[in-house]
Amino acid sequence: MKKLLPLFSYILHPIFISLYATLFYLFYKDDVFSTNEKYFVLIQILVINIVVPVLFYLLLKSTGHVKSIMLSQTSERTIPLILQCFLYILLVKRSIIITRYPELHFFFLAALFSTILALVCVLFKTKASLHMVAISGLTIFVIGLNIHLQLHNPYWPALLILLSGIVASSRLEMNAHTSREILIGLFIGIMPQLLFLYLWL
Repeated sequence: MKKLLPLFSYILHPIFISLYATLFYLFYKDDVFSTNEKYFVLIQILVINIVVPVLFYLLLKSTGHVKSIMLSQTSERTIPLILQCFLYILLVKRSIIITRYPELHFFFLAALFSTILALVCVLFKTKASLHMVAISGLTIFVIGLNIHLQLHNPYWPALLILLSGIVASSRLEMNAHTSREILIGLFIGIMPQLLFLYLWL
């Protein structure tokens, strides 16, 4: 099992969480959006939240600003987090607008605030687990959607809570974080989502 744990750090890397959240959202609001609209939204998320950050990471790596995609050093996180803030702002202002995708809009808005908090931690030389920020935020979002859409499906929330534990174990097993950094990430991921939950639940 210990050999498998690092795999979850890649499968559930923060860069993919936005896509997972969007897929979940579109799947359970299947009757609201046309197929073409779903593809359009997914392509936007793919480009803005995956392709652009990956290209930017490659640029930073080529210039020596980062060593790995895990951003293990606190000093490596400033530029990527600032970029991520701008990408989230772009999403909520131009793409995932509140009038059309209210629940997803607030998910990304909360993710923006989580990213800002993670950036504040960096400024204070504190490293929060970005993996925990992402997976815990997704967990709260899915729980909220489960309640909001009256899905009565306990399996998704249970699975994501389990995956959150696995991700935490994975990060500890890889010596990427201390328990304190895991808890900080958990707090940063959960609190903004909970606060914005009241605006759409």
